[in-house]
Amino acid sequence: MLYVTNDIAIQDWELSESFMRASGPGGQNVNKVSSAVELRFEAARSPALSDPVKARLKRIAGRRWTTEGAIVLQCDETRSQARNREIVRARLVDLITRALVAPKRRVATKPTKGSVRRRLDAKKARGEVKYLRGKVADE
Repeated sequence: MLYVTNDIAIQDWELSESFMRASGPGGQNVNKVSSAVELRFEAARSPALSDPVKARLKRIAGRRWTTEGAIVLQCDETRSQARNREIVRARLVDLITRALVAPKRRVATKPTKGSVRRRLDAKKARGEVKYLRGKVADE
């Protein structure tokens, strides 16, 4: 079981891990040991997450979200399989906690009458400067 917050815990059946040979550091060890971790989280079927959280999670996950509704995370940063497992689980928890925060609604505002007037006055003054740069007419 993976605990995200006090209220949200991911069950073991929602997570599946697979191990493969890594391309990262390790020298000859890389050729012998499967230290890279691929974590798959069945986010769309998860009962722990609400629908709005799943929608935000899908947007945050981006390319890591599959067509079946799962999130696939990989890690091959260290030589240790256990450490790679910890890193990839921490990344999943971070993704979910970012999805839990609902964005603030934008409040539409209008410019004040004074700011509109100042803007138009500045445009008029600038246009007058440009107009006076023109050719001088003969008298």
